[in-house]
Amino acid sequence: MIKKYLEKLEFNEICNNLSTYCKTFLGKNMALSLEPIIDVGKINKYLEEISNAMLLIHTSGSFPISEILDLSLIFKKLESGISLNSKSLLDIAVLLKISRELNEYYKDSELDLPYLKDYFDELYLNKNIEEKIFSCIISEESIADNASSKLSSIRRNRKNLEVDIKNKLNQMLHSSSYSKYIMDQVVTIRNNRYVIPVKEEYKSQIKGFIHDTSSSGSTVYIEPMTIFDMNNSINNLIIEENKEIERILEELSSLLFPITANLMQTYNIIGIIDFISSKAKFSLDNDYNKPNVSNYIDLKNAKHPLINKDKVVPIDINLGKDFYTLVITGPNTGGKTVTLKTVGLLCAMAQAGLFIPAQEGSSIKVFDNIFADIGDEQSIEQSLSTFSSHITNIVQILNSFTENSLILLDELGSGTDPLEGANLAISLLETFFSKKAFTIATTHYREIKNYAITNEGFENASCEFDLASLKPTYKLLLGLPGKSNAFEISQKLGISDSIINRASSLINKPDTDIETLMREIYDDKIEIEKDKEEIKKNLTQVELLRKSLETENNEKLIKEKQKIEDAKREAKEILLDAKKLASESIKELEHSSNVKSANQIRNKLNDSINKIGSDSLDLSVLLNLNNQYNNSLPAENKSGKVYVKNTKSESISSEINLLGETVASAIEILDKYLDNCKMAHLKQVRVVHGKGTGKLREGIHNYLKKSKYVESFNIAGFGEGDFGVTIVNLKI
Repeated sequence: MIKKYLEKLEFNEICNNLSTYCKTFLGKNMALSLEPIIDVGKINKYLEEISNAMLLIHTSGSFPISEILDLSLIFKKLESGISLNSKSLLDIAVLLKISRELNEYYKDSELDLPYLKDYFDELYLNKNIEEKIFSCIISEESIADNASSKLSSIRRNRKNLEVDIKNKLNQMLHSSSYSKYIMDQVVTIRNNRYVIPVKEEYKSQIKGFIHDTSSSGSTVYIEPMTIFDMNNSINNLIIEENKEIERILEELSSLLFPITANLMQTYNIIGIIDFISSKAKFSLDNDYNKPNVSNYIDLKNAKHPLINKDKVVPIDINLGKDFYTLVITGPNTGGKTVTLKTVGLLCAMAQAGLFIPAQEGSSIKVFDNIFADIGDEQSIEQSLSTFSSHITNIVQILNSFTENSLILLDELGSGTDPLEGANLAISLLETFFSKKAFTIATTHYREIKNYAITNEGFENASCEFDLASLKPTYKLLLGLPGKSNAFEISQKLGISDSIINRASSLINKPDTDIETLMREIYDDKIEIEKDKEEIKKNLTQVELLRKSLETENNEKLIKEKQKIEDAKREAKEILLDAKKLASESIKELEHSSNVKSANQIRNKLNDSINKIGSDSLDLSVLLNLNNQYNNSLPAENKSGKVYVKNTKSESISSEINLLGETVASAIEILDKYLDNCKMAHLKQVRVVHGKGTGKLREGIHNYLKKSKYVESFNIAGFGEGDFGVTIVNLKI
């Protein structure tokens, strides 16, 4: 792509911002030299790499990459067989360390990332060399004592010798014979030899060599003859130490010569991984999303990436679906130019393999060039007017554009006679449209707005303006031409109505009609947009309420279903127990031969059934069976033989329901019922009267107190009906 147009869009600022995320020299270079490309396959590959990297960051945290400087000179030395110094060796050790940690980082994530896997697999690993360098070299200036046994011995001897020298010199400094000659009682070093500070007037009193004099001349630094040989020995040890260090560095370097190609490859791969991870972090920090690569532009909630995130107003814009040329109109400072730059910059970013500040699902088309005639390039030197500078740019665009170009034109046709400028602008737009080039142009001219209304393949858009505050909202309204609002703004700022009315009357009526129509459309559009937002908000709230109620209802249904299941299970257990009891009782009755024994069995069965709680379970079958045996008890005759007697009471139940009855009718029904119970020899019955106002219960209790059938009665227990049921014990 032509760089000067990318610079107009400030693409270089995006590259600069991206480079700050890079840790390596190569990564920063890749960011700073980044350019849009036209290879769709590569663009999609780069975008997928970012997606993979973002997933890896979410799973395992940031990539373990630390700073790596330019290692190109180091590699040239290794290729030439030249030994490295301690700093360069440490740089190589850091490279190997990062390579190993990156490899472990990817493996530990247990992710299968097809667009990153090969990079991690190609990293060269050599932990032995890495650890050997770090164990031998402490810093750029320091080699470890244990780098070799010889070095350790040399340094040990040197240390011992230095202790001896210091002890000797300290004795001189503190002796009564020499103390008066000494300036400071401090042992120091000059020219790599230990010396003592002596007052200048006493320098002849100390036998030795003068190595230095203070700036004032009052002190001389003398090496006493008594330590001359010892100083020589230390210097000899220093020479040996330096030779041994040089040998150690050569030995370490020799380990790198055979693997130089591997190291260079790893250096390049780490740079690429750093670049990819930086693009991912850049996207995460700025809420960028992956764009789709398509045959059209469709940007949703798109934001200019260089405007403060808290201030930038997002726009929705599309191009290439229903139209190829978009004409944006509206007042100055309303955001028209920002819209041009946003579209151009986001397309350039996507073609450079970057995520963009737009909603997920946004699409861009791959262009061979993005042309941008934006801004005033008036040149004093070249004597070019504003109009001429625009035309010069447009000539270059006309000579280079194709059907795969994106053309961004700011204030098209301005800087000259309005009528001629408008017609020239229309002719240019027609030329670009003839090749179906994607074109966005900003203008104030009514003629261009009208042309876009009446011609297929063209569309209008405007930047909204708040007349109440006289400020732009920067919101883009697609499909709606904008107004200059010159009359309205002038009127609000104090121009008299008479002047405004006169100005309005000078406009041709057809133009006035169109302007009025556009104004109505404009106002309706704003109201529709507001209504849409309100409806969307209400629908969101309704949907949230619906989901909430649905969740609540589902929870209730689950709880009710569980209650039913529990009740069924409990009822089944009660029924099984009752069947077992009834079966055992029947067998006992069948083998019973006297009334007393049968009554005991009968009463035992009744007690058990009442204990189970017949109010919660339909045990009518059992009860009928029970009553059958109550009414078929054997009776003794004079001959001693047993016979069975059936009566009308053989189907009597041990419970009566009086709910809904008046007190009088309830007592009449209860009296007959108790008479039948007496005949059936029931020992206990349940009278269901309900809770209600309590009048029915009170009337029944008054009757029971006087009844000849009743032994005693009491309110049922908790879970058995409590105040709604009375348990009556009958006389036998």
